[in-house]
Amino acid sequence: MSQIISTAKRDFKDASYGQLARIGKALSSPKRLELLDLLCQSDRTVEALAAETGMSVANTSQHLQELQAARLVETTKNGRYVVYRLADALVSDFLRRFRLLAENRLAEIEQIRRRFFSEDEKVNPVDRETLLERVQQKKAIVIDVRPPNEYRNAHIAGALPIPLEQLKQRLSELPRNKEVVAYCRGPFCVLAREAVEVLRSNGFRASRLEDSVHDWQARGLPVAVGEDPAQKRLIRAH
Repeated sequence: MSQIISTAKRDFKDASYGQLARIGKALSSPKRLELLDLLCQSDRTVEALAAETGMSVANTSQHLQELQAARLVETTKNGRYVVYRLADALVSDFLRRFRLLAENRLAEIEQIRRRFFSEDEKVNPVDRETLLERVQQKKAIVIDVRPPNEYRNAHIAGALPIPLEQLKQRLSELPRNKEVVAYCRGPFCVLAREAVEVLRSNGFRASRLEDSVHDWQARGLPVAVGEDPAQKRLIRAH
């Protein structure tokens, strides 16, 4: 009898950890991690995700099917297009904590970051406490340089939507007597860095914020949805 119970316990453990391993397998690809990170920003078609990640549509679709098999993403149909979205907000929370764990345990991530940003050492990030202080003192404004659909989905409350590709044409909308702080999708995104380079080359005082919208919200700071300032609503922080 004890042997039967012991075997049942082992089967239970093997089956349980086997299911957990499905998530681990789905996350074992750098490209699938990037796809999830993009879907944390907003829903996207396969074609849009392929363009963002530099993969073929076929390869992108295969990776997305792996994520769907692990129940991390879901699909809807929009005409002839398949649109992918996160299966649950927990996926975004998990991915953020997974990233923080990797940043804490893997020194190589910081080394990679330093090598990339060393090309322009002046494009240093501003921390959130300093940013909040500057904004409250009306010494800085925040701009969201992500695509419009990502801004509509969720953004730092009070941030102005100026996508990177529009920045050069919209410089006249920005005050020259204040610091301009740009943010994008988080520490692995370079849109804010490029925005700071454009701003500084045109005489603005500019910095980048490494936090993503999800980092901001996870720390209890205000996040909003919508595009029209009159129609925006705040998201309750976690």
